[in-house]
Formats: sequence, structure tokens, C-alpha cells
Amino acid sequence: MTYNDVYEGWKSDPEAFWMMAAEAIDWVKKPTKALDASKVPFYEWFSDGVVNTCYNAIDRHVENGRGDQVAIIYDSPITGAAGKTTYSELLVKVASFAGALQARGVEKGDRVIIYMPMVPEAMIAMLACSRIGAVHSVVFGGFAANELATRIEDCTPKAIIAASCGIEPGRVIAYKPLLDGAIELSEHKPEFTIVFQREQQVSDLIEGRDFDWNAVQQGVAPAPCVPVKGNDPVYILYTSGTTGQPKGVVRHAGGHLVALEWTMGNLYGIKPGEVFWAASDVGWVVGHSYICYGPLIHGATSIVFEGKPIGTPDAGTFWRMIEEHKISALFTAPTAFRAIKREDPKGEFVKKYDLSSLRTLFLAGERADSDTIIWAQDQLNVPVIDHWWQTETGFAIAANPVGIELMPVKLGSPTVAMPGYDVQILDEGGHEVAADTMGAIAIKLPLPPGTLPTLWNAQERFVSSYLTAFPGYYETGDAGYKDADGYLYIMARTDDVINVAGHRLSTGQMEEVLSSHPDVAECAVIGVADALKGQAPLGFLCLNAGTDKADEDVVKECVKLVREKIGPVAAFKLACVVDRLPKTRSGKILRGTMVNIADGKSYKMPATIDDPVILDEITAALSKMGFPH
Repeated sequence: MTYNDVYEGWKSDPEAFWMMAAEAIDWVKKPTKALDASKVPFYEWFSDGVVNTCYNAIDRHVENGRGDQVAIIYDSPITGAAGKTTYSELLVKVASFAGALQARGVEKGDRVIIYMPMVPEAMIAMLACSRIGAVHSVVFGGFAANELATRIEDCTPKAIIAASCGIEPGRVIAYKPLLDGAIELSEHKPEFTIVFQREQQVSDLIEGRDFDWNAVQQGVAPAPCVPVKGNDPVYILYTSGTTGQPKGVVRHAGGHLVALEWTMGNLYGIKPGEVFWAASDVGWVVGHSYICYGPLIHGATSIVFEGKPIGTPDAGTFWRMIEEHKISALFTAPTAFRAIKREDPKGEFVKKYDLSSLRTLFLAGERADSDTIIWAQDQLNVPVIDHWWQTETGFAIAANPVGIELMPVKLGSPTVAMPGYDVQILDEGGHEVAADTMGAIAIKLPLPPGTLPTLWNAQERFVSSYLTAFPGYYETGDAGYKDADGYLYIMARTDDVINVAGHRLSTGQMEEVLSSHPDVAECAVIGVADALKGQAPLGFLCLNAGTDKADEDVVKECVKLVREKIGPVAAFKLACVVDRLPKTRSGKILRGTMVNIADGKSYKMPATIDDPVILDEITAALSKMGFPH
């Protein structure tokens, strides 16, 4: 079957398509229909089905004779720890921890916050919640106390599960003081916390409130799976909101299972028993979908990696992982590959390892520039697949579905819309535009299974944030175009389309040109206030290791390059060389914060920032250039 056959099959009968996909899930009670459209615009999938997520991720594989297969590989180059857990072993651990939660009064529908680093216990905690029908909300380990407090306030957890610390290269981050501070700040208080003590830093526990991970499991009965309805929530995952108040994206049990099972085979081309590595963090949506749930639901082996693409110990750590663990597919952010390429532009480390197990590299999370894709293709000699999705959708909106057919790769495009997504490019009036014309990217309702049905306790905000700009559509917040073949191009967040003297220009298009310069490892373009033109583009350039050209020469060449490739209309004249770009921990460049610094506006320190010191470096670089004017 071709992609077109599958997509048209979905389009002609969405109900039949998703009911067929639901056959791959083990239901306690099968749904009688796929879509419930009785409460538009709050669509629900498989709402009359009864199911358990943990059963589908663990128990059924053990019952079907796969208990000895490895479920989780843990690899921590930061601590030197490593280990493998089979499906049978995972079942024992998850049922035991779920029993401990039940014994302390956690019931179906209760919320539990998980505040942990990349250790297998984070997944055990998530799966234990799913096992008993509790709703987990994972907060990225090491988030500041006030950010954790806002999430405690919003989802009112009965319990919080934390680790004593997280470990970054060269430093230990104590989580317990942050947790204590957050509970103190929050009006809502959890009934108890469970702390997983790591040997690098053992925390003091508050008697009566804090319990040790191991001690709390002693003498408790393992918990069986608790059936939940298809439209009961599995988790809440907070994503940043424009107001500074985070938005709690909800994921329903039935659609979540069906979508992830379908994508593991059809999109990623993974077979049960193969090793799939999403090099992300359980605190992000990628970690939920493709570290914890997707691979296990599909019966594959998943990897929990506590390390960095460079520096733990070097730019070869990804290649060591692939060789050692026989990884079939790697999914990571373009940022990771830009970091590796910057450190090892000639790919010397790649040559040291046997990468024959790797079939595909998948990139997502940030625009994948052509230069990075070409470098990865040349080094790894496998298809490099860019795909595009959001925290809200939970899986790819547009991708190259290698499990159905490997479509021709077009650089700069995440390929085509996946079944379930009717993606359209709209003008400001909500009308579809012609091919190759830039506009707002919107998705015709209903969204497919596995996407957000609403926000936690914020239905009005859900409608105003996503469904109001274009009635009948979900507004993605991204701008781009489709070509004549239906390939999608994501050019910028809609607020990253800048207006230069009346011309609407994509900062993404300029970044694409800049990253093609041989000395540029990574770049970002923002729009800064300009008295004459309204806005002017400003480029930040990070250079490859070993570049011997003067910074000003690279800047001059880059200005010339943009003029040649995009034209004088881009009015690209301003650029500076910086050591690094400010990013979230998931690798997204903080362009909005950089704009505020350049324009002299106040800004809130982003909670997800990887290293706040970088903002001082950016401020100094802008100040040298005379910003703010």
C-alpha cells in the first residue's frame, strides 16, 4: 500500500479507519464507535470503550510470551550506571509501586505529579499511575520551585513522586529543596511525597509527609490493572502559555493508545522486539509518547538515556549507543545534531563505531535546516526524516511514513500530513491559499485520536487558544505553505513571520540560508523593531569548531548570502557571532526572549531555559551592536 492509499482511505471513512486501528489494542470492552461528536468542539475518541494503558504497555506482552524480552535499556554516561529491564521484571516493579500508591490512598482519577530525571524509575512511576487509573503530570526535573508550584496549584495532586537529585555534566542538582519550596509556595498541599534517593545526593525526608521509594513498597500487595473509560485522562502535560500561566494538555486513554500503536509501525517502521531510541526527556511530550508509552505499547525496547549529545564524554556518545544497543531508529532534536556537527564537523567520531543496525534518523522539535539534514545523511548513510508535531497533538501532524512507504525527501519539508490531519494553509480571512503561498497552518476539526481533547480545567481557554482564530479549525500557531505535491513547509511560528516595510518574510527561510554557510554551525534570526521599516531581521551565528575566519568576515559573507538567495527585500544587514544560543531544555531556541532583549522590553525568565547565563551573553552582544536603540 502507498501513503496515498492509506491517507485517502482515512479521508473517505475516518470512522472505519480508526476502528480498524483500534483492533491493535487490547480492550476490556471494545468501543462501539470511534468518534463522539455530541459535544462539539470537544470531540472525544473511543469514549464508550474500556481499557487500561499499563496493561497494553506491559501485561499483554508478558501474557503473550514476550516476558524475557528487554523492555527498557538504561544508559547513563553521566553516572556510569547502566542496566536492562525485561517486560516480566518491569511488570513486577510497576505493579509493586502501583500497590504502594494504592496503599497510601491514590485512586482512579487522582492526580500525581512526577518530578524526576532520566532514570527508569520515572517510567515506572508513570506506568504505575496508568495501572491504577491515576492521572500523572510529569514536570521536568529541576524546574524552579515557583514553576512547580503553579502546576501543583493547577492539577491539585494527591501525591508527588520525586528524585533526590538530577545530574548534569559537572554538577548535581538537588531536587528536594525545590520540591519543598514549591509545596510551601502552593496553596494546595499534596497528602504525601515519595522520594527516590540517588546515591549522588540523599535527601532529608520530612516525617509523616515524605516517604522513601523503597521503604514505601515494603509489605504492599501488587496492584492489578484498573479499567478506565476511553475518554478518561491518562496524563496532564503542561506547555508554556502566552500569559505565563501554563496550559495543561490532557491526553485521553483510548485515543492515546490507538494513535501511538499506529505510529510506531506505520510512521517509524518499528517492529516488536526492535530497539527504538527517542533521545529526549520524560518531561517533554516526546518522552511521554516515544520513551515511555509508544515503544512499550508496540512491544519494542525503549531507551532511557541520561546524558548529552556532546561532552558525556564526547561527540561520539550517540554512535556508541547505536552500536552497543543495536538501535534501529533514533529520534532526536535537530539541535542535538547541530551540536555534534559543530564539535565534529568532519564526522571523525562516526567512523569509530558500527552503525549497521540503524535504519532511520528522525528529527523534530525545532526546524531541521537543510545543512544539518545533509550532514546527517552523509555521515550516517540512512534516511533522515524531519517530522512536525506539537505537545498538543502528541504525535506527528506531518511526516514521512517509513512504515508505509519511504517518500522522496524534500529538504526543508516534514513531508506530508498523516492520516487524521486535514492540514490547510489559510489567509487572514480563513480562506485556503494557493500552492507555494505562505499562510497560517490550520487543521480541520476534528483532530485525530491521541490529540488534546481540551485543557485541564480550562475549556474556555482551550477554545480561545486554539479554535477561535479560524472557526472549524485548530490553529497550530505555525506559518508555512504547501507545494504542488502537497508537501508541507513550516517556516516560522506565526509570530516569527516578520513584516519588513510591508513584506511578510519568514525568519525560518533566512535561517535556512545562513545555516548553509560552511562556517555556521547553528543560527537564529529574529525581527527587531526598526523605525523606518517596522521590523528588521537580525541574525545570531554560532560557528563551527576550528573555523579560522574572523567573525566580521563570516558576518559579511552571511549578509551577502541572504541577499543572493532571498534578495534585497529581506533587508538582512545585521548579524553577530555568539558562542551559543539560549534554548529550552528540549532544544527550542528562545527567539521571543531575544526579541524582547533587543527591543528593550521586559521579559520573564523562561522556566524551561537550559542555562540563564546565555541571556547575559546575548544582551552583551546586542549592546555591542547598539541595542536596544
